Amino acid sequence: MKQLNIMQIQELIPHRHPFLLIDGIEDYEPGEYAVGYKCVTYREDFFAGHFPEEPVMPGVLILEALAQTGAVAILSLPENKGKIAYFGAVDKCRFKGKVIPGDRLCLETRIIRKKGPMGIGEATASVGGKIVARAELTFMIGA
Repeated sequence: MKQLNIMQIQELIPHRHPFLLIDGIEDYEPGEYAVGYKCVTYREDFFAGHFPEEPVMPGVLILEALAQTGAVAILSLPENKGKIAYFGAVDKCRFKGKVIPGDRLCLETRIIRKKGPMGIGEATASVGGKIVARAELTFMIGA
């Protein structure tokens, strides 16, 4: 298993606090897949407004965390060093559960198709082995 800490992740993808939404990579294969995680704490800025009485991680940020995990997979290829992976589309998206403070959000994105600078990742987020979100994410590699 290949692991990456937060400093190594920042060498691959351009995201930084407060928008870097992955804390570590537990395994990855360049161009194929990445498995990461986010330790969700009550101190996340978004919980102040989403929702004050019942803090829930916004679904769009779960998708972004999955996309960042996929970006690690695709940008770890030597030919993509220093490039950026942009969102092209989100398809087949389903939310199946809440992510709340104290959860360890597991993130897995597998690259299922690539053609030139574009590709599709099959992404799944889970908490405690229970799927909370799944989607197909289309990405485009840019300079």
